[in-house]
Amino acid sequence: MSSETIEVKKREGVGSLAARKLRANGQVPAILYGHGEANVNLAVRSDAISRIIQHGTKLLDLSGDLTETALLRDVQWDAFGVEVLHVDFARVSQSEAVEISVPLEVHGEAVGTKEGGVLTLVLHELTILCPASKIPESIEVNVTDLHLGDHLLAENLSLPEGAALVTAPTEMVVHVVAPAAGGELEESAESEPELIRKEKPAEDSE
Repeated sequence: MSSETIEVKKREGVGSLAARKLRANGQVPAILYGHGEANVNLAVRSDAISRIIQHGTKLLDLSGDLTETALLRDVQWDAFGVEVLHVDFARVSQSEAVEISVPLEVHGEAVGTKEGGVLTLVLHELTILCPASKIPESIEVNVTDLHLGDHLLAENLSLPEGAALVTAPTEMVVHVVAPAAGGELEESAESEPELIRKEKPAEDSE
């Protein structure tokens, strides 16, 4: 996964009132932390960070008031999941190994669905350890050969070169099961991946 550049500005004000003023001006409060350095309170343009989230980009080059390479570690949304309220950036080097959650992407049509089965994606993302410069956009889940009653576990998936599995190897990823008695066949709905959540460093509530 290649990195994207986003402009950031340092901000002095913290707290709910300052955060509301930022959002009213089309900006989102953010914080940069990690590598044993001091936390830095930042602001980013709302449209810019929304575009990056939509693209699924996690490795970012911060420009503007400071120059850093960082991971987009956490996104806080409003109650409706529409407006971004706050974002966390974690300092990282391109060669540093990072633990990151990557969305799973289903490929193929399981033969088991023609045998009366229902394909269900149980796990929507996989946590791996890999170099920051080689974070994949997604991990493929090939379901073509799955018959009724078959399944795939996390350990059955092919990882990018240099990546190691953090998710439990025996975690169920996908299976083809018989529909519930009297129930209609339902296609599994793919959900939007959530960014990996880390403990947020101490900061005034916003």
